[in-house]
Amino acid sequence: MTIKENLLKKLENKSAKMAVLGLGYVGLPLAVVFGEAGFNVIGIDPDQRKVDSLNDGVSYIPDVPTADVARLAKSGNLVATTDFAALKDVDAVSICVPTPLRKTGDPDMSFIDAATSELAKYVHAGMVIVLESTTYPGTTREMILPMLTEQSGLTVGEDLFLCFSPERVDPGREDFTTVNTPKVLGGVTAACTEVAHTWYSGAIKTVVPVSSAEAAEMSKLLENTFRMINIGLVNELAIMCDRLGVDVWEVIDAAATKPFGFMKFTPGPGLGGHCIPIDPLYLSWKMKAVNYNARFIELASEINTGMPRYVVAKVQDALNEHEKPIKGSKVLVIGAAYKPDIDDLRESPALDVIGLLTEKGAAVEYHDPYCPSLHTHEGAMMYSVPDMLAAAEKADCAVIITNHKVYDYDALLEKAKLIVDTRNALGKTGRANPKVFGL
Repeated sequence: MTIKENLLKKLENKSAKMAVLGLGYVGLPLAVVFGEAGFNVIGIDPDQRKVDSLNDGVSYIPDVPTADVARLAKSGNLVATTDFAALKDVDAVSICVPTPLRKTGDPDMSFIDAATSELAKYVHAGMVIVLESTTYPGTTREMILPMLTEQSGLTVGEDLFLCFSPERVDPGREDFTTVNTPKVLGGVTAACTEVAHTWYSGAIKTVVPVSSAEAAEMSKLLENTFRMINIGLVNELAIMCDRLGVDVWEVIDAAATKPFGFMKFTPGPGLGGHCIPIDPLYLSWKMKAVNYNARFIELASEINTGMPRYVVAKVQDALNEHEKPIKGSKVLVIGAAYKPDIDDLRESPALDVIGLLTEKGAAVEYHDPYCPSLHTHEGAMMYSVPDMLAAAEKADCAVIITNHKVYDYDALLEKAKLIVDTRNALGKTGRANPKVFGL
């Protein structure tokens, strides 16, 4: 029996031991899905608090119920550690570490580099490795592969199997989760794809193989570039409608009645989350290496990153209508998470809005039932006010950044002196009210 055949057998009967490197928003749901499918999963993360929490059977991510973690921890199907030496007995590894951008706009590959460097110490024949961290096309073949093979002497496609499979986690979503969202998968060789397909099919309902790791890497960037550019388009439309005195929300709703050839996107205060604000810029950065300027991406990024300043200008205009300067005014930011009904602050435009308002001298507070505290871009700690309606009543202006469903918008409309609604949370009633300013 060849190395490949032996590994396939272990993956098919789920006797293969697997590890997930990185236990965040991507890694933990993946580890739980594989654990529930019958695999023995080792989660590896340098954060001792996460490791202790999981071993105690407690989830720290809202999308992953504590009951599921407790059950898997008790059965032994999910254990966590900070020790990468656990990889020496592992057959299958999924890399789910962060891939942020540096302040200069180029990819920060340090997390992938660190995880792969640790993995390289224990890589062995009969191991399949899947990179899930979003990155630029070529990372799997050009960066990961040499790190794993140069010292080990292993041959990819024969005794080591390497693939890329982009994560598609959408925090807070209940209809599509890790287990039922189709999983794109592309290997460095056809044999790599076959082995990883067998592994992932044992836990995920639909696995979609593509011809190469580069095709899988590019597919992820296309998904989020599509969203980023269309959001940029509709954000610019909001600015244009404002100049023309036209209601952008009415325009969008009217266009959305077309049953073909149109997909509805809505404007907002800026992009948030790990994927949409960041992933397209990985592609833009990569294209510079081949002397190509990704013009759509750059333009959409310029529009989207400018939206927090546009929102602050709206606050300034609204206060001006009430004969108040922004300096010294009390401003309540309503909602801090990057999208409704979750606790995820990554790249949230609320942080930019808070920072810009503070720079202009406003006395800023915020309320978010999902985010009891946050660090501003300047490093200061802020805490959510206990009562949103009471704070809105005292504020000179309330700014809706995140339209959580738990908010009582009718009561807010009644109590607040002045509202800037960046999400159309107040609907037609709000747009018809003179104390409400929209985008």
